[in-house]
Amino acid sequence: MAGATREWSRFDARERLFRIGGALVAVAVVVASWEWLDMSLQYVTTAPAQVGDLLGRMYPPDWGYLPNAVGPLAETIQIAVVGTIAAVAMAAPVAYITAENTTPNRATYALGKLIVTVSRSVHTIVWALLFVVMFGPGALAGTVATAVRSIGFLAKLLGEEIEEINFGQVEGIRAVGASPAQLLIYGIVPQIKPALVGLTVYRWDINVRAATILGFVGAGGIGVQLFEAIDSFAWRTVSALLFAILAVVLVSEGISAYARRKVR
Repeated sequence: MAGATREWSRFDARERLFRIGGALVAVAVVVASWEWLDMSLQYVTTAPAQVGDLLGRMYPPDWGYLPNAVGPLAETIQIAVVGTIAAVAMAAPVAYITAENTTPNRATYALGKLIVTVSRSVHTIVWALLFVVMFGPGALAGTVATAVRSIGFLAKLLGEEIEEINFGQVEGIRAVGASPAQLLIYGIVPQIKPALVGLTVYRWDINVRAATILGFVGAGGIGVQLFEAIDSFAWRTVSALLFAILAVVLVSEGISAYARRKVR
């Protein structure tokens, strides 16, 4: 008599039990978080009417205000540009000591990881608040905040790229008597240059978006005008500024996408 056929199953009983348990835990966490936050849905029913009223106040946009926004928009882009360039300059040595195959010792490796973690753990707005206190309100605080926030992003990804290089090329250059600086310039940088260019442009695109709201905490850019318009309930001016910000972001996205295609 032929043996009984076994029904195929992607997961065995233990795996199914584990997955069901994980799903139940996730649901319990969501429910507990909701209860802890004490969120109320009493205003959900009136939200559509409120949105419609706000859009009515914002239409038509005050296009006549836009000439006043040209300078702040240019400042926003410059904050992103200078902040990104400064971040690349500071992230390069951090990436070098963060990569396991180039870091001099375990202490420098731990230092690099610490810098990356601290930079990435604090939001740009929080950095901006700190630097506004240190340097006063204005574009300097926003530029430094943008740079410091970008160091961790760039150093982490560039460090991973350095770990993937062909180290035989580096050893070949070292064998002919190259100095550490020459090893970096001729052995490492050429191998990570496409990633360096792509990450720099990508981070600049992110920084353009982030710089548009730095003015809310006094760190320069178009956010100052936007905050003042919202604070004075000038909703038509707000809508005009939002369209201007959208246009800048779309242009930066197009430039970023084009540059990344070119370096692939």
